[in-house]
Amino acid sequence: LRICSHVLIKGSLEYLTESSKQAILDTVRSKEDRGMRTLSLCYGSSMNSLVYVGNVGIVDPLRSQVPASIEEMHQNYINVKMITGDSKNIAVSIGKSLNIHSNDDACLSGDMIDTMSPDELAGVINSVSVVYRSSPATKMKVIKALQAAGEIVAMTGDGVNDAVALKCADIGIAMGKGTDVCKEAAEMVLANDDLSAILGAVKEGKNIFYNIKNFVFFQLSTSVSALSMIAISTIWNVPPPLNPMQILWINIIMDGPPAQSLGVEPMDTSLDRSPPRSPKQQVIDRFVLIRVFLSACIIVSGTLWVYHTEMVDGEVTARDTTMTFTCFIFFDLFNALTARSLVRNSQFVIS
Repeated sequence: LRICSHVLIKGSLEYLTESSKQAILDTVRSKEDRGMRTLSLCYGSSMNSLVYVGNVGIVDPLRSQVPASIEEMHQNYINVKMITGDSKNIAVSIGKSLNIHSNDDACLSGDMIDTMSPDELAGVINSVSVVYRSSPATKMKVIKALQAAGEIVAMTGDGVNDAVALKCADIGIAMGKGTDVCKEAAEMVLANDDLSAILGAVKEGKNIFYNIKNFVFFQLSTSVSALSMIAISTIWNVPPPLNPMQILWINIIMDGPPAQSLGVEPMDTSLDRSPPRSPKQQVIDRFVLIRVFLSACIIVSGTLWVYHTEMVDGEVTARDTTMTFTCFIFFDLFNALTARSLVRNSQFVIS
């Protein structure tokens, strides 16, 4: 409008007055409030005296599955923020339609972020849901502010100007139809550009971590039980309850297949929407050690009770070791069922 001197109204030329400018701007804002990108049309022989013809609203429709995917991300404690080069009205409108932005959330422009110090931005970034009129440098500042606030940041992008931000983020996610530079900078590529694939990757990451914990718990509890029985029998100066061949069978045959199956256990529904864990959380933590101790105590106590009951004459026979070995195997099977989850099936521990 700054380079227009006239406006075309119903086929006739009229001077562009302040009132007509305001009417045009109101029309543009009305389209932007509905999520439309606007394109103004004008013509003329001089760039300083053009005739304003009108404006066109262009709609980039949202994919039908995106709002539901973002809602599920919120339920899985994933906070989604939108960074765009569009105007504030367009960004807010799209953010509300995607359930990213609400009236209680803040939105910042790229210029506003450029004037803020890193500490100031880190203090307010968690309350910001939309960043508009952004540049590649703005994306970098937002990512670093989120990281300074203790967040794990995943950044999506598809253009060359997104490559640096993808490299800076903890997890760079490139679109499958994006540029090769973007894909090279990213750790993850969405082949079908489906946002829900990110949520699937998060769930799979949770599943892998907890399957490793279940695997370690099962192996430790079984090994500690076997070693404890040998140690106790040595201290009490009684014959060992298991012979070397039986111990070898337990380590190779009994521990192998159940442990391998624990590594490919499907997602535990109780962990599906659990809060994110700290990246510093260890696989063998206090909770796992307590469960290993309790399971080992139950296995050792039950097996040694059977061993003591069968050894009535003070002599160890083949029947005694067989009964002890069979009891240990049953305990180990129940231990494998318990190890399928660290949060469910706790009744097997009591059993």
